[in-house]
Amino acid sequence: MVVGWFTGEGDDFRLLGTRCASCRTVFFPREDTHCRNPHCAGDDLEEVPLSRTGRIWSYTDSRYRPPSPYVSDPELPWEPYALIAVELEAERIVVLGQAAPGVTVAGLTVGMEVEVVPGVLHEDAETVWTTWHWRPKGAGA
Repeated sequence: MVVGWFTGEGDDFRLLGTRCASCRTVFFPREDTHCRNPHCAGDDLEEVPLSRTGRIWSYTDSRYRPPSPYVSDPELPWEPYALIAVELEAERIVVLGQAAPGVTVAGLTVGMEVEVVPGVLHEDAETVWTTWHWRPKGAGA
């Protein structure tokens, strides 16, 4: 889990961004030192929960095992997964994330409404690394 990137569980799960108090630009991942807008010198940033929904801007599938720090068991066969770029409903920024388990590129279309849900990046006997996933809106858990 990346501390400060998301909060909540279930229907309260939200990605967290930051908003510049000067120019109102929103960022994800969060920014804690200065405004990333090249036309703004602001450094007063506030944490903001981002929209839970958005529309697919683009998508693809990952057909190869990514390098470290991605964690996967080299003894198991590689299973492709979908990556989705989503334009958030209110903020109009694009956030990349993995599709929820069971969602493949065959079931996706540009413009489709999706929602952010909690997911598991990796787990072992001591730790569960939490992340976010995108799933088609109304698809259920």
